[in-house]
Amino acid sequence: MKATLTALTVAATMFANSASAFDPDDLQKLKDTGNCEECDLRGANLRDADLTSADLTSADLRGADLEGASLRGANLWDARLTSADLRDADLRAAGLMSADLTGANLEGANLVDASLRLAYLVDAGLRGANLRDADLTSANLRDADLRDADLTSADLVDANLEGANLTGAYLTGANLEGADLVDANLWDAYLTGANLEGANLVDADLRSADLTGANLTGADLRDAKLNYAIMNGAILCNTTMPDGSVIYSGC
Repeated sequence: MKATLTALTVAATMFANSASAFDPDDLQKLKDTGNCEECDLRGANLRDADLTSADLTSADLRGADLEGASLRGANLWDARLTSADLRDADLRAAGLMSADLTGANLEGANLVDASLRLAYLVDAGLRGANLRDADLTSANLRDADLRDADLTSADLVDANLEGANLTGAYLTGANLEGADLVDANLWDAYLTGANLEGANLVDADLRSADLTGANLTGADLRDAKLNYAIMNGAILCNTTMPDGSVIYSGC
């Protein structure tokens, strides 16, 4: 059962005098209206809270505990969620455009159809997260932990995935056109039918990855590891291979 915001208010008030604490009036506003634009909710205990469709535009939720919370359809545009705990949170169809989720823990979170355009997810923990059909256009996922995450049909055009750990991730049908995957770990990842046109895969680890039918037109694979990778039907057109040679056979 979802926790009520009334109970959360009582449970969290003891921390109100802390330098990094939330504003009690803002938490009360959230309880009363279900919305809290530009509110100070730093470190607030919102675990298991029902915040479905809440308007939290530009809210400060740094360090907040949102584990298991329902934020389905919530508006978190430009919200500050640095180091927030969002494990197992329901963020389906949530609006997180330009949100700062640096270092946030989103392990096991449900982000199906969520909009994360231009979001900051540097060092974020997304292990096992469900990001099917999510919009991550131009998002910054540098050094993010995406092990076993489901990114099926996700939009990652121009996303920064430099150094990201995508071991065992599902990227079937994902759009990674122009994405930066320098030094990314894609060991045993599923990239069947993925669009990697113009992607930068320099030094990427693609060992045992499944690239069946993937589009690698114009992709840069210099020094990438492709041992045991499956590339049946992959499109290689103006593709720079690990040894620096360029292949045009698929043009």
